[in-house]
Amino acid sequence: MTGTVRPPAAEDIESALKGPLAGDSPLNRLKLIRWSDFSLVPVILVLMVIGFIVSPVFLSSENLINVVQQSSELSLLVLAQAFILICGRMDLSLESTIGIAPVIALWLVLPAGGDRFAGLGVMPAWTAIPLCLLAGVAIGAFNGFLMLKLRVNGFIATLGMLMMLRGLHIGITEGKSIIDVPASFSYLGKAAWLGAPAAVWICLALFAVGGAALAWTRHGRSLYAIGGNPEAARAAGIRVDRITWIVLAIGGLLAAFAGILYTGHYGSVGASQGKDMIFDVMAAAVIGGIGLKGGRGTIFGALTGVLTLRLVVNVMTLAGVPGQWEKFLNGAIIIIALAASRYASREEQD
Repeated sequence: MTGTVRPPAAEDIESALKGPLAGDSPLNRLKLIRWSDFSLVPVILVLMVIGFIVSPVFLSSENLINVVQQSSELSLLVLAQAFILICGRMDLSLESTIGIAPVIALWLVLPAGGDRFAGLGVMPAWTAIPLCLLAGVAIGAFNGFLMLKLRVNGFIATLGMLMMLRGLHIGITEGKSIIDVPASFSYLGKAAWLGAPAAVWICLALFAVGGAALAWTRHGRSLYAIGGNPEAARAAGIRVDRITWIVLAIGGLLAAFAGILYTGHYGSVGASQGKDMIFDVMAAAVIGGIGLKGGRGTIFGALTGVLTLRLVVNVMTLAGVPGQWEKFLNGAIIIIALAASRYASREEQD
């Protein structure tokens, strides 16, 4: 039952894990590049041409900076979801984490006598960012507990977390926006470095680190092994549950950090912050080539998915298309991307 199937799969995984590490020649490393990961680059260029035709304002530095600024918070959620999907899991609660993590942090640090929002005032203001990040890690770790220890279906577990965290958000804030934001939040959301928003540089750095980790480290490559065949990964000596748990916690951490940037950018925590963002996250991940079955996709592909989605929205806005059509278009993009992936890979999708 196991003798003829698992050993070859385990050997293949060991080879995949060792290949990108020390001792590889530049030629061997070049083979790791899948040119399909660049498939959206021509699409992005075409969108930029269309945008310029629609409105000369499109290629202005102000508009392009606005596009990448609006992409920064979404991109961190997509980065988190990319890691989780490659590992063979899914986290729908990321859209709630981007809202509830800042709320918890501000609830703990803001004074009890606030005009619009009464906090607990039990922690000093400088702890706001660490508390926010800690809340994100705790949410991701709890999702891991549900999936890996209680063996709850990941889709259902994170859907329940999404609703529960959204309800907690509304309960703590009483449905009101929190406008008293610490200076540390505001700085990261509004500061500019070298002529571009600090959030953009931070996101690019995180994508670079994430892409390098997946391509060149043993633990990063193990995510593909886990997502592709978890049983064979176990046979190869990979600690599947531990790594998956860590990935889910990192996903929560990235979502919380996205919440910091979002809150700082807009200067408040809205009562519906993050609402429906999971649809944009999934759309960007899918069109960026991240496999829903696990074990497939790259961080660069995920980044191009985010840029494509934001450029489409920007072109629509400049063309005067009503914003009500945005969700329709995102849904259409997901369906088209899934259909194209289905026929390109010739594999059925669950």
